[in-house]
Amino acid sequence: MEVFVSDEIKAVCPGFVGAAVEATAANSTGCDALWAEIEARSEECRRRLTAESLKQVPAIEATRRAYRACGKDPSRYRPSGEALVRRVLQGKQLYRIDTLVDLVNLASMAYGYSIGGFDADKISGTTLTLGIGREGEPYEGIGRGQLNIAGLPVYRDSTGGIGTPTSDNERTKMDMGTTHVLFLVNGYDGNRTGVESCAAYLQDLLRRYAQSDGGTVTLYP
Repeated sequence: MEVFVSDEIKAVCPGFVGAAVEATAANSTGCDALWAEIEARSEECRRRLTAESLKQVPAIEATRRAYRACGKDPSRYRPSGEALVRRVLQGKQLYRIDTLVDLVNLASMAYGYSIGGFDADKISGTTLTLGIGREGEPYEGIGRGQLNIAGLPVYRDSTGGIGTPTSDNERTKMDMGTTHVLFLVNGYDGNRTGVESCAAYLQDLLRRYAQSDGGTVTLYP
């Protein structure tokens, strides 16, 4: 899968760097060892962060800044990297979905990046382009119904939008039948080392919890 960054994204975030992790994997309804790691990370976040200091985490701050530059209020449409940690700071557990979704959420909490997680076999075509959502553009967020993505960064395949930092699309979501995954790490902070480290962590989680060899990593643009 090739990923391209549009000129409109480069104009508002010229330092953007992303990483695509593509791998074969086996999903499961849950993994106690993974969940224990998530709980440990949640406790660390509660010790280290507050609702205000969370906004200053470089990866989160940069994503919020990109939202504003694209035309979206990040306090109304929170990037997932922020929303996950904000939930645990409120004393709540993350939703326990399945192994593949849970490990993406763990990596997002650990690094602050909003990470798209897709069933690669549901993506139309062999290329994705990161652009900005348009008024009236149809988009069904996972568990959210129709989502207004105007002013949100959005990955599009040959059919339409599949992922934003706020919510991925129902059409390409991972489920229990998923065996081919694509994870997209969104580095609006331009921190190439951080994005690479997050991608390597995703590979490690895949190896430990999803019967995967970790697949391949491609940096873009």
